[in-house]
Amino acid sequence: MPKQSTNMSGLQCLASENIWYDKHRYDEAERHFYEGVNGPSKHHQVKTALQQAKGRPQKRQHRNSSSHAADQELVSRMKSLEVENQALHKVVQEMRTALQKLESRVAMLEKTPATVPCKAAPVQAAPVKQVKVANGNDDDDDIDLFGSDEDDEEAARLKQERVDAYAAKKAKKPALIAKSSILLDVKPWDDETDMAELEKCVRSVQMDGLLWGASKLVPVGYGIKKLQINCVVEDDKVGTDILEEEITKFEDYVQSVDVAAFNKI
Repeated sequence: MPKQSTNMSGLQCLASENIWYDKHRYDEAERHFYEGVNGPSKHHQVKTALQQAKGRPQKRQHRNSSSHAADQELVSRMKSLEVENQALHKVVQEMRTALQKLESRVAMLEKTPATVPCKAAPVQAAPVKQVKVANGNDDDDDIDLFGSDEDDEEAARLKQERVDAYAAKKAKKPALIAKSSILLDVKPWDDETDMAELEKCVRSVQMDGLLWGASKLVPVGYGIKKLQINCVVEDDKVGTDILEEEITKFEDYVQSVDVAAFNKI
């Protein structure tokens, strides 16, 4: 029991004591405070100076390398300029030589006398034929100023032959027949109309100049379909009015006929 009481009293003593574990942190904060007020200490200044002294050789080495690269670039540029200069000297020399040759040639041309231009050969005028008019009654009788009746008859005959030949040639040429393509819409009375019988009635319309073509049933609505049929007609023989009149005669099947399209061929 006495030993246990001794251990308890030692723990109580340690708990009652105050130990400053973070003293170095507070010391560092205090040093920074005074350095901020009074400036950095000598030890800190010496440390900064040593760091700067270590960085100077690196900066000098960098400067030396950059200056060496600049020198090399300058040398290469000087070499290229020298090559260009030599080429320019060569071109100038060639131009001087050509100019000297030109000057010597001009001087020789100035010394030689000008050549005499060749004289053009004179153009001889064509001789004019002189018409001699002889005075006498015999010559006057031979000249017929108005022509004879036989010449007029011959000219009229030739003219008539040419007109007849042209008329015969024109008559043999076939005349151009004007045609048209018509698309008709034939409408029934209702949906119970026999469309096959309606088409049969329409195609039964035959006349000179009429030719029926293709057809089809087109829905209109409510189950009603209209007949759309194509035909080719000769304009001088068949017209749309005649077609409509003939188709509408089938009153049991046809309600109306309309022209959907009309094209000249």
